[in-house]
Amino acid sequence: MFEALFDLPLWITGSGIIGGLCLFSIGGLLLVRRQVLPRLRIHIEDSEFSGSMVQSVMVFYGLAVALIAVSVFQTYSDVSKIVSQEATALAALYRDVSAYPEPIRPQLQNGLREYVQYVIHEAWPLQQRGKIPGGGVELMNYFQKTLIAFEPATEGQKLLHGEALRAYNNMILARRLRLDAVGTGLPGVMWVVIMVGAVIGLGACFFFKVEDTRLHAILVTLLAAFMGLVIFMIFALDRPFRGDLGLRPDPYQLIYDQLMKP
Repeated sequence: MFEALFDLPLWITGSGIIGGLCLFSIGGLLLVRRQVLPRLRIHIEDSEFSGSMVQSVMVFYGLAVALIAVSVFQTYSDVSKIVSQEATALAALYRDVSAYPEPIRPQLQNGLREYVQYVIHEAWPLQQRGKIPGGGVELMNYFQKTLIAFEPATEGQKLLHGEALRAYNNMILARRLRLDAVGTGLPGVMWVVIMVGAVIGLGACFFFKVEDTRLHAILVTLLAAFMGLVIFMIFALDRPFRGDLGLRPDPYQLIYDQLMKP
C-alpha cells in the first residue's frame, strides 16, 4: 500500500503530505484550546519552560530530518551517476568492438544494440515499478561468449581486445549497481520516525498560551507547511527510479541515437 504512493503524481502526494499536516495542526490546535487548555493551570511565565521544551524537540527532529534528507539526495545523485557510468561504458565498448574484424564485428555491435534497446524499452519500465529486470542476463551472456571467443592475431588486436574487455567489465559493474539500486529507499521505521516526529513537534506547539487564536493557528500552520515541504522533498527523492522525478533512460537513448543507430 505504501509503495503504491510512489507511483502517484507528485502534485497529489505533495498536496496530501502538506495539506494533511496543515489540517492536523489546525484541528489539533482547536481541540487542545477548547478541551485541554481550560483544564490546565497555565500561566504566562510557563511559556519559558514550554518554549525550551519545544525548541529541544524541534532541534532533535530537525537534525534527524536534515540528515535523512541529505542521505536521500546523495543516494539519488549516486544512482544517477551509476546510470551515466553504464551508458558511458556501453559507448566505449561499442567503439572498441567497431574496430574488430569481420565477421565478429557486426555480431558484437548487434549484441550491444539489442541490450541498449532492452534497457530502454523493457528494463526501465520495470524499474519504474520497483521491479528488478532480469532479461538482460541472457543478452550479456551471449555477448560475453562471443567477445571472449575472439582470438587476436596482431599486437594491435591484442591491445584492442584488452581495452574491450576492460570496458565490458566496467559496464557489467555499473549494470549490477544499477539493478541493486532499484530497491533502494528508506526503511519503514525511518518513515515512522519522520511522521511521528512531525506530529509530536506540532503537538507540542498547541500548549502555548496565545491570546489570539488566529495568530496561534497561523503560526502553527506555517510550521506544519514547512515541515510538510521537507518531508515531501524526502518522499520525492526516496525512490530514484520511481515517480515524476524518477531517473529516465536518456543517457542510453542518447548513445543509441548518436552512436549505435544503424
